Order: sequence, then structure tokens, then C-alpha cells
Amino acid sequence: MSEDAGPAARDGGRPVYLVDGARTPFLRARGKPGPFTPVDLAVQCGRPLLLRQPFPRAAFDTVILGCVNVIADEMNPARVAALRLGLGEAMTAFTVQINCGSGMQSIDTAFRTIEAGKADLILAGGAEALSHAPLVLRREAVEWFGRFAGAKSALQKAAALGGLRPDFFQPVIGLERGLTDPITELNMGQTAEVVGHLFAISRAAADAYALESHRRLARAQEAGDLDNEVIPAIASDGTLFEKDDGVRPDSTMDKLGALKPVFERPYGKVTAGNSSQITDGASWVILASEAAVEKHRLTPLARIVDSEWAALDPAIMGLGPVLASTPILERRGLGRDDIDIWEINEAFAAQVLGCLAAWNDERFCRAVLGRDTPFGLIDHDRLNVDGGAISLGHPVGTSGNRIVLHLANTLRRRGMKRGVATECIGGGQGGAMLLEVA
Repeated sequence: MSEDAGPAARDGGRPVYLVDGARTPFLRARGKPGPFTPVDLAVQCGRPLLLRQPFPRAAFDTVILGCVNVIADEMNPARVAALRLGLGEAMTAFTVQINCGSGMQSIDTAFRTIEAGKADLILAGGAEALSHAPLVLRREAVEWFGRFAGAKSALQKAAALGGLRPDFFQPVIGLERGLTDPITELNMGQTAEVVGHLFAISRAAADAYALESHRRLARAQEAGDLDNEVIPAIASDGTLFEKDDGVRPDSTMDKLGALKPVFERPYGKVTAGNSSQITDGASWVILASEAAVEKHRLTPLARIVDSEWAALDPAIMGLGPVLASTPILERRGLGRDDIDIWEINEAFAAQVLGCLAAWNDERFCRAVLGRDTPFGLIDHDRLNVDGGAISLGHPVGTSGNRIVLHLANTLRRRGMKRGVATECIGGGQGGAMLLEVA
């Protein structure tokens, strides 16, 4: 740690450090429930992470976990995970949910709690098993089952049976409804189409971005750059999962170009190939105060300097990173070139490219960001250098946690100083965090 505590201390709060973290491999959903529930995933990477710490598990002040698709058998998965991880009955734990930002929200809540002097050591994570998303009965079917259950006599039950229809046994996929905004009635892919249209993002540009995401992840896996971050997971049948399995290094522009639009046929530009994958995965980070760092002789990966949350029209939710990241840099007196690495969660290629275009658009920056000049174009060599959700997958409650952890590891590995992790959030929001190497 440097002698200068930095902006966080000058703002009146205590410095907060990210001292360690780990995640599971991200496993692509394959049309049926995967081998792990959200808590299973949290435990798979949590146990090895805790085993390598020099302090007792009871030293944590609390546990915070982001999770969107909470399953019925794991209500408040943070508490279930804390108990299964052996943190003790006295350990408080709570779950946070802000859609795609849940994993980052857990870090931000921990960050602000430690900064305010209310805690010294917090375990913050995200866990999601989208393959376990429930099947939901239609409202008419639920009403019919209610009438049938309430029928008292055989005659009443027979009358109720007369209203039974075959389509009552055709459930709705819960994930499909969860990824549809209830205000605009647009699904997330359609909002990416809107952003792509606003900034004239071509299909070729989106496909090229997706192809590079896969190539970068494959390169990082081959080089071992993720080895200190990804902890293998073992299923109950003994199957070992060692790496993120959604990567397609053999993909080509021709293969991507052959895919049909998913959300706006026939002329849309968002396809399964240039969108994030439906995936299961978990991630944890350990945040510590300066007192905890000194007491337990910890080595910080990075210091969390600042964070920001923003909101906008749900129809253009993909621009959330622009609205969340820019205020942090402005109040810190930082420009585009002061950021060595950017992690922008790749919900959709058109959405990420739309954010880059928005930052470089004079009219948008003046009208929305209140800037006299454009923020400028982010160098692609500084953006998602090891791939992102298009090649990794996007377990929604986890991704925000993963990008913060990976940003800290990347800055440390490359000998760089400063980075931003940011994401769009379904419902029309965005989140961002500024990290500096400690």
C-alpha cells in the first residue's frame, strides 16, 4: 500500500481493499438443470478461497451475495452459503438483487460499509444458475388449479374438470419472462437492437466484436492468465469442470454471419452468436479495511476508489455503463487515457459498441452527459482484454462480481494502475466501479 491513502481517504471514508477472490468456471446451460444450484456454485469456489486465507472464518463481519434467480430450496442463498462454508451460526448474511448488477452491488454494499467504519472484513459475491430457472404455469392454469383444489364435492370437482384445457400443461419459461422488461415489454435482446439502431451498429461490426471476444478468452485460457482466478468445480457424480466452456475459438465471421436474428426477424442484428450466453457460475471477493490488511498481513490486489449507479429509459438499458462510469471519472478528475483497463460486461455486442459510440458522439455527450466535448473513443486494446460475457457467459447475479475481480487481477498481472468495471442492468440502470492497484 502507498503512504497516500488516496481519494477515498480524502473524501472522509476509510480506504477499502480487494485482497483476494475466486470464481467457478462459467458453464453453459444445455436445455436442462445443470449440476449445480446457485449455492452449490458459491460453495465450490468459496471453500478453496477461504482455505487459503491467513485468518479464521469467524473474522468476517458479514456475507453479501448477489443472486437473481433464487430457487425455492435456497431462500436467502447468502445465508445458506455462509452456513455451508462453515462461517458459523453467528455470521449474518444477506442477498442483494438488482438484476445484472447484483454481483457488483454486493461489492458496493461491502465497500461502503467498510468505508464508513462499520466493518473490517466482508465476503461479497454473486451466484447464479440460470439452467435452474423455473417453468411457470400460465395465470389461467393457476386459477383453474385453485378452483379444482377448492371444489368440495365430487360434483364440484367434475364441474371444474370441465374447464381443464390442454394448454394449461404448457408452462412458460420463467427466464424468458424475467428477461423481458415489464414497463417497455421489450426483452433484453430487443433493447440491444434499439441501441444498435440509434448508433448505426452494423451486423458485421457486432459479429467481429463477438469473434474477438472468443479469441481473447481462448488466448487467456491457453496462456494460463485465468488460473489464479478460476477454481475447478466438481459435480456430485465426480465430473470435473475446469474451464469456462462456452468459448468457441474455431468460430469465424462466416459462421457468425450465417446465424439468423433472434429478437427482430428478419432484419435484426442481434443473434445468438453476438449475444451473451445463458450460463451458470459464481464468484467471491474479499474486501478489507486497512486495519484488517495490517492485522492479518494481507496483500491487496487493488483498492476500490469509487462507485456509481445510474438509471435511464429501460428501452436503452444497454447505455447504462456510459451514465454510470462518466460521473466517477469527472469527480476524480480523470480522463479517458487515465484508465488502463476497461471491463464492460458484454450483454450484447451491439450494446457494448453502442456504449463506445455514445461516448464518442458529440450530441449525446452534450445532451445526456452535460459535456462540452465528447468523452472520446475507448481503445479496443484496453477493453475486455480477456474476452467477456459473449464468450464466457452471463450468469446475471454473478457477472458484476466477476468483472471487478478480473479487473483487479488484470491490472496486477499487467503492471497497470487504474481500471473501470461497468455493466448495463436490465430495467434501465447501470453500475460502475473504479479500481486502483494498491
